[in-house]
Amino acid sequence: MQRPIKAALGIAGGTMLAAFVLQGQAFAAGEKLTCMIMLNAKSGEVIAKEGEICDKRNSPASTFKVPLALMGFESGILQDSHNPSWPFKEGYPAWRESWKQSVDPTYWEDQSVVWFSQELTRKLGKDNFQKYTDQLNYGNRDLSGDPGKNNGMLRSWISSSLTISPTEQADFLLKMVNNKLPFSEAAMTKTMAILPTHSLSNGWTAHGKTGSAFETGPKGKPDRRRQFGWYVGWAEKGDEKVVFVRLNRNMPAHNNGMGTVTRDEQWAILEKTLK
Repeated sequence: MQRPIKAALGIAGGTMLAAFVLQGQAFAAGEKLTCMIMLNAKSGEVIAKEGEICDKRNSPASTFKVPLALMGFESGILQDSHNPSWPFKEGYPAWRESWKQSVDPTYWEDQSVVWFSQELTRKLGKDNFQKYTDQLNYGNRDLSGDPGKNNGMLRSWISSSLTISPTEQADFLLKMVNNKLPFSEAAMTKTMAILPTHSLSNGWTAHGKTGSAFETGPKGKPDRRRQFGWYVGWAEKGDEKVVFVRLNRNMPAHNNGMGTVTRDEQWAILEKTLK
């Protein structure tokens, strides 16, 4: 349901947003499934909530690097934006050439380096990994991984056991930007500082994390023809702040991952609806 756009937030008006919503519905007829949520970060009021999958849980993929960063800073394993820097080792997953080098927390988030996430969970240990996930009340909190593979520490968040809905993502982010999570303020501040930023043409700045992976096929194996993509975060200008979550599902596979496509869609919406 379309919610009113609030002038007090610096929102331009509902017409342009409605146009994007109608575009999403047209895609949905072609099997694309979408959710887009925007919240007033100060009040928590829903600015817009559109799509058919906002309350359906999905793998977080690389958007899980946001709570992973919180865990890393809370535990002291991660120290600041550029420390520690861990060297690449043979045998690490390196789907991109940009992963084959030393990686610090900022580069990890920017380049979405999977092996850094896996090293972090190893250092956390199974008990602390589960404890922190429970404390954050993140989605279904299921870190078991693929059935029978004992790989939860390495990939429970990548098209596996851990799932979260867009609505839950928005609630998690709202708490983080307001320092309301059950972690130290320092952990939240340091996490927000390392997320990728983008200057929008309207003077707002978007802070967020993409995520994408293959959809799961009927036999439980990755369907390499279809992907899903997330973009989650917040936009700010002066003392105004808007939390956003966008998820696209059942999309044709994209060489750069559907996360970047989803991100670009959300940037366009933010540029047209915020002023």
